This record gives sequence, C-alpha cells and structure tokens, in this order.
Amino acid sequence: MAVPLARRILVYEWRRFLPATISVAFSGILMVVQGALLLGIVSANALYVTQSGADLWIGFPGTQSADLGRSIDPGIAANLYMDPRIGRVEPLLLGNGDWRGARGGGTSVTLVGISPRIDGLGLMNAVPPDLRALLQEPGAVLVDESDLDKLVTDVGQKAEINGHLVRVVGATRNLRAMGGVNVVASLSTVRMLDPTLAASDSVTYYLAKTVEPRYIAAVHEDLAAISRSNRFEVWTASDLASRSVRYWLLESGAGIGFVFATIIAMLVGTLITSQTLMGAVAASITQYATLRALGVSSPALRRIVIEQSGWVAAAGLTIGLVCSLLTAVLAKLNKIPFELRASMMVFSAAVVLSVALVAGLLALRRLRHADPAALLR
Repeated sequence: MAVPLARRILVYEWRRFLPATISVAFSGILMVVQGALLLGIVSANALYVTQSGADLWIGFPGTQSADLGRSIDPGIAANLYMDPRIGRVEPLLLGNGDWRGARGGGTSVTLVGISPRIDGLGLMNAVPPDLRALLQEPGAVLVDESDLDKLVTDVGQKAEINGHLVRVVGATRNLRAMGGVNVVASLSTVRMLDPTLAASDSVTYYLAKTVEPRYIAAVHEDLAAISRSNRFEVWTASDLASRSVRYWLLESGAGIGFVFATIIAMLVGTLITSQTLMGAVAASITQYATLRALGVSSPALRRIVIEQSGWVAAAGLTIGLVCSLLTAVLAKLNKIPFELRASMMVFSAAVVLSVALVAGLLALRRLRHADPAALLR
C-alpha cells in the first residue's frame, strides 16, 4: 500500500515537490557539466596522442605530458627500424612560433610537424588525407577551425611565423589546445619555421606502429629494457595520454583549481538537493498526520517518504540527463572542449540518488511531528 500511496501523493501534490525535482536536476547538471568541461580541457593536452595512430611513443625520458616533449637523439631510430615487429616509424616535431595574422594581431603558437604522407601516423585522426596532402607545399600550414578568429586569418590567407611567410591551406577539427594554438605543418616546414629545430635530424618523438597489435606489449618491454642507456623513454599511446591528463589535472595550477571548483559544485548541488527535499517533507507534515489518523503505521509512513525521495530523484535525473545532452550539443556547436562520458553520468546519477535517499532518511525526523493530534490545533 505504501508505494502506490507515495506515488499518488506525488501526483496530487506535484507543485510541492516540483522545487525538489528541479534542484535534483540542477545538481545533476552541475556535476555533469563541470566534470565534462574539466575532462575536455585537460584532455586537450593529450590530443597529439589520441589523434595519432601510433601504438608506441618514444621521447625524452621523464616527459610529464605529451605537449612538453624535448628533442631526443635521432640515433634511437636504428633500434626501431631493426625490429621486425615494427611496421612503421615516423618522427613528430613540436616547436614554438610567434604568429602574425593576415589582418594584424599576434599570438604564440605551438608548431606540430607531421609527415605529409596520406597514410602518416601523426594526427591521422584529425588531419584527413586530403588536408595532409596539402602540407607537401612549402610553407603550408593547418589550424583548428576554432582558432581562425584568434589568429585573425582565414583559410587561403597568408601569415607570418617567426618572420617566415606561411599560408593557411585548410582547417582541422578537434585540435584546439588549452590556452594556446596548434599549427600543423610538414616536418620540413616546421624545421624552417623554428630555428631550434633547424637540424635535419631534429626529433621530438618517434611514433611506431607494430605489424600486429599483439606485439605492442613485447616491443614496449624490449625497448624499455634498453631505454636508460640510450637516453629515451617509451610509452604506449594510452599510457602517454593518461600521463598527460594526470599531469595537467593533478600537478598544474589550472587543473587543481578546476578540480577544486568541481568539488565545490558537487557540494553545492548536494546541499541544495538535501535541503529542498527535507523542506518538501516538512511542508507535507499535515498530510502525513492525516495518514496517521487513518491508521497508516509509522514504518509504512517512513517507506512513503523514502519512496517519494526516490521518485523525485528519478524525475530530476531524467530532466538532468536531457539537459546535459543538450548542453553537450551546444558545446559542440560552439567548439567548446566538452567530454561527456557515460561513466561520468552514471557517477553523478549515483551521487544525486544517494543524496536524495539520505535526505529522505534525514527527513524522517520530521515525521515525529506527524501526530494526528496536530490536526486539531
């Protein structure tokens, strides 16, 4: 009897429980949006890895994040070429430049040098074959479409990097950097633009792809065994991406600040949800007293309150889910780094549901005032 009665009370008194439902939805949206923004921003530092097709990355020992790579000894490539389990080896360059736009203005940019081959490994997911082929032109560069306004340059126009003339031949997607601009060019063009990479054998990373995925672990182990004596370090793509995210999330000031803001958002959402639910129960004391007068036992009354808390949480989470998905669509349309994961939504739903149920349990204290005698006052 308690469960159907709880639903009937919710339907009849929906205006009273509407603020609690909205607060649950707001709490869920707050957690999901804050978390998705956090992941989207810090994951931008692993774009070089996640947007490339390499199985193994070879770089400077102790590198904390993929975007902080340093030049390594080009002789390391011999160890890669001699391994029959490795099918492809390709260099990747990271440099710096000062951009002067076609219509004025200037900004610092990160130069990313990749192979212009249409089947190249570097940034293969972000730079399709047709755009990659355009990089064979000397001085040709690609920028993310979201950075065109920042660079004050359109596709087809010319600009300057470190005093060298370049031409924007196309725009990429999903290569927006956190607090900076990525400019993609061929290896030869990047060496021309950045004096520190002028040497023909300059390399920041070697990208390696094994003949078959089953060789990845064995090749990684063999290279790691000789890495210390040869002054390099080897990572699987997933390891380097995770390391980059962890560095910016836990060790950089911006990441820690954003984590703190996310925790505060969760606490605020939790507080709002619990207080609103408890207020809704308190406002229904008269109805609960009526139920007591009709013979509903105290345990049954408690089940009604818990049931109502669960239904309020379910309705709020449904609204929050729809709003979170709409937010993700808006973020994509506006090119905002927003990484919405199912695991994040499940976690936020579990937290909000738990808070709602705990709030219901805390509200049980108010049932002590649900005395039928109160109806006579």
